[in-house]
Amino acid sequence: MAAEGEYESILCVKPDVNVYRIPPRASNRSYRAADWKLENPDWSGRMRITAKGKVAFIKLEDKVSGELFAQAPVQEYPGIAVETVSDSSRYFVLRIQDDNGRSAFIGVGFGDRGDAFDFNVALQDHFKWVKQETEFSKSAQLGDSGPKLDLGFKEGQTITLNIGQGKKRDKPRPQGSGGFGLLPPPPGGKIAPPPLSGSSNHNIVPQTDGTATGCLLELDTSNSNTVVQSNPSSDLWGDFSAPASSVPPPSRPQETGNWIQF
Repeated sequence: MAAEGEYESILCVKPDVNVYRIPPRASNRSYRAADWKLENPDWSGRMRITAKGKVAFIKLEDKVSGELFAQAPVQEYPGIAVETVSDSSRYFVLRIQDDNGRSAFIGVGFGDRGDAFDFNVALQDHFKWVKQETEFSKSAQLGDSGPKLDLGFKEGQTITLNIGQGKKRDKPRPQGSGGFGLLPPPPGGKIAPPPLSGSSNHNIVPQTDGTATGCLLELDTSNSNTVVQSNPSSDLWGDFSAPASSVPPPSRPQETGNWIQF
């Protein structure tokens, strides 16, 4: 029976059910609803299926007052407490019991096949849950009594973790002349002048011979002086002994182009 202190849950409620007195079974053959007086049920009321622990209770109650007419405790299904008939799916045989332990067999029937289906499914679901709980309890007991795995490290045992040592990817190499190399020189062979700066030490002296033939730049790494000469035979250093008044002023370039005059 159900243990004390367990709560009672409702599995199914059907408002219309008929109860029949059935003759005693003379042989081992199954029950037949055709042997009952189906047109004249002996009692009518409602059916309420409850569960307390692992035991289900089929209770037949009055529709108005809720007074208990009879109940059938069910400890397994299918079993002797609930049996089906051979000629219909809407009728069952219940073994009812009173408080003194006396039992009797009665027939119950539903007017709708859907109610009979719900009655059958409610009992099946409950005892399926009972079976799962029993298997879980057995496995838990075997787990507690069985050998336990020792997952700890033994003395002197170590473990190595390789983290972040993935395969290195080769860096892309710079492409040659066929790829993206150095930028080509500007068209026309002209070179843009250097930007002006107050801290620059570059001296630019433009001299031309009257023809627009381009400029030749000579860069000195020590002083970075740039001198453009139009006449290669003239003296680069000039006449240092001549007075300042006798030195002719440098000729102004005829075509300045992109050069900036100082």
